[in-house]
Amino acid sequence: MNLFNRAASLRRSASPTATQLPHDSRAFGQAGPPDPALAALTGEWMIDRAHSRIGFSVRHALVTTVRGAFTEYQSRLYFDGRDPSRSRAEIVLSTASVDTGVEQRDAHLVGRDFLDAATYPRMRFASTAVRLVDSDVYRMTGDLTIKNITRPVDLELTYIGHVTDPFGYERVGFDGTTTINRSEWGLTYNQRLAEGGAMVSEKIRLQFDIAAIRPLPGN
Repeated sequence: MNLFNRAASLRRSASPTATQLPHDSRAFGQAGPPDPALAALTGEWMIDRAHSRIGFSVRHALVTTVRGAFTEYQSRLYFDGRDPSRSRAEIVLSTASVDTGVEQRDAHLVGRDFLDAATYPRMRFASTAVRLVDSDVYRMTGDLTIKNITRPVDLELTYIGHVTDPFGYERVGFDGTTTINRSEWGLTYNQRLAEGGAMVSEKIRLQFDIAAIRPLPGN
């Protein structure tokens, strides 16, 4: 089973409310002509999980920041360097793969207070529009589904660069970020501090450090 078939299988098990991945997103125009060198990058790409990170950070007890990542996911990416509005992305994550480096905390996060991985084993992001906002900055709008709740989010993506590695694979890098209010996706658990604040911030910053590779011919 190839990567895209695996992603489709995961997609069927994800939220029924999530919209389907569009094949031609033209909702937004672009700020200006993209770098001509990017035209050569047009095509399908796969996230290299060994060199990528899909993570998050959240303020804890007002004074510290907890950071974590999801280690298991499938991706489907198409980048159009000539017309960024045609680019698209889909990522389906295993909620049980959350990793903050503390086993007890991870068990709490996948439990019913937060992600409830037993009931909602998948989260999903599917792009709906992409536009160029600067020479190397893109704005991607998409549907984020967590716990069967789907809401639109905007990601700011920065193009890092393009290389060919010693094994002959073309690699491209993007960094992205967005901030969400977790309660809008049913993540409402909290405790009050004696000083009056909340134990866990409502705001969660999502971070994407993406290294993608172009499949070699025949793969």
